[in-house]
Amino acid sequence: MKQKIRIGCGAGFSGDRIEPAVVLAEKGKLDYLVLECLAERTIGLAQKRKMMDATKGYDPLLEKRITTLLPHLVKNNTRLITNMGAANPIEAAKKIIAIATGHQIQIKVAAITGDDVLSVIEASQSSITDLENNKPLSEYNIISANAYLGAAPIVDALAAGAQIIITGRVADPSLFLAPMIHEFGWATDNYNLMGKGTVTGHLLECAGQITGGYFADGVKKIVDNLDTLGHPFADVFADGTAVIGKVEGTGGVINLQTAKEQLLYEVMNPHEYITPDVIADFTTVYLEEIGKDMVHVSGGSGAAKPASYKASIGYKAFYLGEGEISYAGAAAYERAQLAAEIIEKRLQPFFSDIRIDFIGVQSMHKTTFSNTSEPYEVRLRVAAKAQTAEAAALVGEEVEALYTNGPAGGGGARKYVNEVIGIASTLIDRNLIVPQVKIFES
Repeated sequence: MKQKIRIGCGAGFSGDRIEPAVVLAEKGKLDYLVLECLAERTIGLAQKRKMMDATKGYDPLLEKRITTLLPHLVKNNTRLITNMGAANPIEAAKKIIAIATGHQIQIKVAAITGDDVLSVIEASQSSITDLENNKPLSEYNIISANAYLGAAPIVDALAAGAQIIITGRVADPSLFLAPMIHEFGWATDNYNLMGKGTVTGHLLECAGQITGGYFADGVKKIVDNLDTLGHPFADVFADGTAVIGKVEGTGGVINLQTAKEQLLYEVMNPHEYITPDVIADFTTVYLEEIGKDMVHVSGGSGAAKPASYKASIGYKAFYLGEGEISYAGAAAYERAQLAAEIIEKRLQPFFSDIRIDFIGVQSMHKTTFSNTSEPYEVRLRVAAKAQTAEAAALVGEEVEALYTNGPAGGGGARKYVNEVIGIASTLIDRNLIVPQVKIFES
């Protein structure tokens, strides 16, 4: 068994930059590279793509990322773990094999399935409620249901010799915990070690956030060279301690502040951070800055894993119609207000829920905090919910009509119609879910 491994995080969401992952794969001296690219709405949208084409449903950037990274992964003997499989890990694995074959690269890819629990939900949705409102799932127009799997199937795939593991919905820290279990031989019922590994996974999972990207404010929290922001890696040791760092020469910063902010990110209860692998306790974590862009992580513990998996439910919520138009110069705000009054009167007979924002004045907080003179430019945004795309289109059409039918000087009108996928969550008995690992070779 190894005593130390290095795990890098090359992506923190689906649309993340590719360059930092390339830098890690090329210069990071990694044992493992993780690309965490899946969010709750992301997988619902992926299911929609799969419905339209059974060969799709994986991450739209899969081909671009794999094509760019594959030569570096092979050259440096780095194994890749990613949830870019989204709604279709099998087809994603086939795509990776096709890319490798095209480059005459021999590689073993594992696809992990079992997270799609739509059939389980549909079979008993009348008796299952969501966690948010205790509302029966039968009241939703459900298009996807995916359970958050844990590290176990990834460990199995690593034991089978897979060099690339592609999953669907897996809890974010579990992507990082799996190689620790595999390399260090950790017992999965050693919940203190599971907790420690989960802490490190949580610190890494959002990529550029811990290296200063989400941390920087440009005033009090200054971060240099954000244009070349590096993504993090962790040197993880067999006792569960770790050192977070980044490739020398990349932009950004890793220090106590960035690490502490990331440690608490999306943590509702630091005593009980629930994952499929462990209920981790973050309150005993100790962070120490031991050098430039180096933070030592120790402490952390855990209790027995929960009896249920959390499942993310995607459903058709509504169509959103939007329209925007700008007013600039003298009396810009007054003209925008007049335009809003016109639009509201025209839309009220058709929509029960209309939102009007004056961007640059009060669109974020719904009130103005300015003590200065009236703004010299304002962008009016109007949005409304509808049950059909055709009905939603009326919003943008009315805003566009303000060019000649509303206050003087309106410009830059734009209109949009989008189908909105809503997200709910529920719990499922983990015994109802059987993850599977399928191996493909080029």
